[in-house]
Parts: sequence; structure tokens; C-alpha cells
Amino acid sequence: MINRQLLIASSLSLAVTLVVGPLNPTKPAANSASAQPGARSGQSTNDGALASVRRSDDSSRGADKRLLRLSTAEHLRRANVYMTNRAFEEAREHWRAFIDYYPQEPRVPEALLGIGRSYLQSRGNAEALSTFDRLVRDYGSTKEGREGLNFSATALLRMGKPSDAADRYAQYVDRFPQGERVDTAHLNIIDTLREAGRSQEAIKWIGRTRQRFAGTPTETNALFARLRLDVAEADWQQAVVTADELSQKRFQKGVLTTPSEAAYLKAYSLDRSGKRREAIAAYLSIPDAPGAYYGWLAAERLDGLAEGTSRNLVKERNELIRSQIADVAAQYPAPYRQAILKTARARNLDPRFILAIIRQESVFRPTAKSPAGARGLLQLTIDAARKYAPGAGLSSLGENELYRPETSILVGGEYLAELAKMFPNMLEAVAASYNGGEDNVARWVKRAKHKDPGVFTAEVGFEETKGYVQKVMANYRAYRQLYTADLIRKQL
Repeated sequence: MINRQLLIASSLSLAVTLVVGPLNPTKPAANSASAQPGARSGQSTNDGALASVRRSDDSSRGADKRLLRLSTAEHLRRANVYMTNRAFEEAREHWRAFIDYYPQEPRVPEALLGIGRSYLQSRGNAEALSTFDRLVRDYGSTKEGREGLNFSATALLRMGKPSDAADRYAQYVDRFPQGERVDTAHLNIIDTLREAGRSQEAIKWIGRTRQRFAGTPTETNALFARLRLDVAEADWQQAVVTADELSQKRFQKGVLTTPSEAAYLKAYSLDRSGKRREAIAAYLSIPDAPGAYYGWLAAERLDGLAEGTSRNLVKERNELIRSQIADVAAQYPAPYRQAILKTARARNLDPRFILAIIRQESVFRPTAKSPAGARGLLQLTIDAARKYAPGAGLSSLGENELYRPETSILVGGEYLAELAKMFPNMLEAVAASYNGGEDNVARWVKRAKHKDPGVFTAEVGFEETKGYVQKVMANYRAYRQLYTADLIRKQL
């Protein structure tokens, strides 16, 4: 598809540039197994390594079932294999054996950090905090000690203690002004103070962060934090001012927002403040394309706002996007139809949303495996799969069973259904939870305050997860246009 830019003069008080961006079909996520060359051979290698270390462990135990003393390198190697496959308790067993057998080894802090992070990933937040506190206390001068202080704040945040978490991040800034994570610590303080209801302190930290990191992506990210704060607090006038300032910044690598996202938040603020004509112009300025998430949201807002000549602009814009999606229909297949329909109907899910997830997770490759140990069509990790398997009617589940399409769809559908109950009528939040964890999403929903999907997505705190949400929803937009709710191809 040729790039097109339509310049259309509207009857509004200014000329509106209606931009239809280049065709950019959704790409697999960076961490998706399907996105990586050689993923299939990597899958067999990793699964073979997991089976191998389990066999080795069976023969490396004493009469009391405790692990025997292995070399330092071997304990750490096996721990890493288990951690990669999210076999957290088995990983911790090797790290603990390493610490017990080699208490004076320089890599003890590394083992403690591994233990703490394994608890954090498996939602054992109290155990994670205890481990990180030990790491800071005993090895505070090491890189792992600095990491421990940073991750202790994360654990506190997940335990529902945002004020304590903000104080920990501030400790990191004070103790390690040149630390590896000092820039993100500043940004984390801002959002954590917001979650603690300390908005005025957050604004002070925004100013402090912008001053220290002037001219860098961190300064731009602090300004973006101010925009999100203004929107959440319904300070529409200030939000427009902040959005205008943000639009003048360079959206370089490391900046956690985009021109379209900033433009959408400005348009939304104008919309909410009752400035209809300005809001229409602002929404129309946001580029749209098959993969343009904020362009889609702008189009939906315009459907309810536009009138007169602007209505014709919106119609032309929508027809162009429908044509672009139709041109790439072959990139949106609907395999495994019966399995998806059966799972979706039993759980009140839109089967097209399941297709959107699968397309992003594995591009419909049942043998896909990610570096994080996620397997199959829906890229389920074994810990998540075992959690939701009983609800799907499965009493036991092994790693290799996740490569079976029917099993992946059934268990993945059960997981999505539970997320949909947690976040009703919020598909963006469901997608974000599937990638970034429902505990994090609950915080982002609360922080956003408004139910608008674009406002929520702007609050998503992980760059990868935000990109994932936007790609899944772009997939969903295409599947809704191309297929009925019974996954029958529409005649366009």
C-alpha cells in the first residue's frame, strides 16, 4: 500500500491535516517466540535442558533428599535453566544450596538476587522483600545490593504499600546518585507518589527530574508523567498546556510515549472540557492506519462528535482504513475455529479477541516458545497454566502439553475469562494483564481514574506491555472488520 497523506481543509476555525499513516501490519512482540529465527530449534533445546537438569537432580540428592554439593558453576547453571522455565522453587533450591555450600563465594549476592526475583515473579512479594532487604543489608555496596534496594520498592508496591515504595525509590536516588537505575527510580517515585495519593509531591519530583535530566528521554518521560497526572486529576486546561509542551519534545529512543498518544490525551482533555470543535480538530490530527491504536480510538470518538463538514472528513477517513484492512485480510487468518468458538462461547468471550491474542503471541505457531518459558499458541507459562487448568477441566498439566493447540486455547481462554471478570468491559486491561500481570494492571486502572481506554493505556507502566496492548487491539480491530462473531469471513 502506498503511503498517503490527505490534506483536507475543513469548515473548522483552522485547516485540519487528515493523516492516514503508512500501512504497517502488526508485528510479533519482541519477546514472542514466533518473532525469533530458529525459535523451534530453541524450543527443543530449552525443553531438553530442563528435562536434563531434572534427571541430573534426581541423581544428585542424598538420603535426606537434599541436593548434594556441586560445583559453583553447576549450581548456578541449573538454577538458571529452572528460572528460564519458570520452575521457581527448583531454581531457588540450587541458589540456596550454592549459598549454603559456598557462603564466602563472591557470587552469593547474585544467588540472593535470583531468589528475590523468583519470588517477585511468582507473586511471593513478602518473601521477595525479605530477601531483597537481606541483600541490601549484607551486600549494599555491590551492584546486586543496589538492585535489591530497587526491587524492594517494587515488592512494597505490589504489597499495596505505595508510600513505603516511594520512600525506597527515594533512598535509591539518595544513596546511589550514579546508580544504574537512578533515572527510572526518579520516574518510579513520581508514579508511586500518585498511587499513594501524594500528587503535589509527585509534581515536585517531576520538576526535580526534569531539571536533573534536562534534554534527555528521562526529562520527556517526566513531562509525560505530568500529562498523565493532569488527565487523571481532570485538570483539563493544564493537561492541554502540558500536551502542547510535550509535543515540542523529541520522541527519541527511550521516550515512553508517542506523538499520537500525547495528541490523543490532548484531544480527550479538550473533549472533556467541552471544547467540541477543538476536540474534533485534535482527534482528526491523529494519524490512522491498520496498526494505529490511537488513530482507531480517535476514529471512535469522532463518530460521536463530528458534525457537518467534519462528518464527511470522518467518513472518508474511515472508508480509507476499511480499505487498507481489506487489502491485508490474508494476514489475519482464523485457524482452529471450532476450538476457539467452543472455548469462547462457554466463557462469554469474543472469539475474535482470542484470535487477536494468538496472532500477537505466536502468529498461530503451536510449537512457539519464548525465552521466558512461555509455550504454545497462547504462550502460556507453566505456572499460569497450572493455575487455570482446573477451571478448564484439566486435573494435571505438563510443559509439553502446552504445545497442543486445543489445550493452549482451552487454558488460555480460561485465563482470559478470569481477567475479563476482573476488568469488565476493558479489553485493553485484559490484554495488559495477559502480558504484564493483573496485579500491575489493577494499579494502572486505579491510577488512570477514567474509564477511557486510551487514558488507561497511557498509564501502562511497562513499555513492552503498552506496545503489546496496542498491537493486540489493532489485531482485534481488523478481526472485527473481517469476521463475524462466529468467525465467518465477511463479504466486504
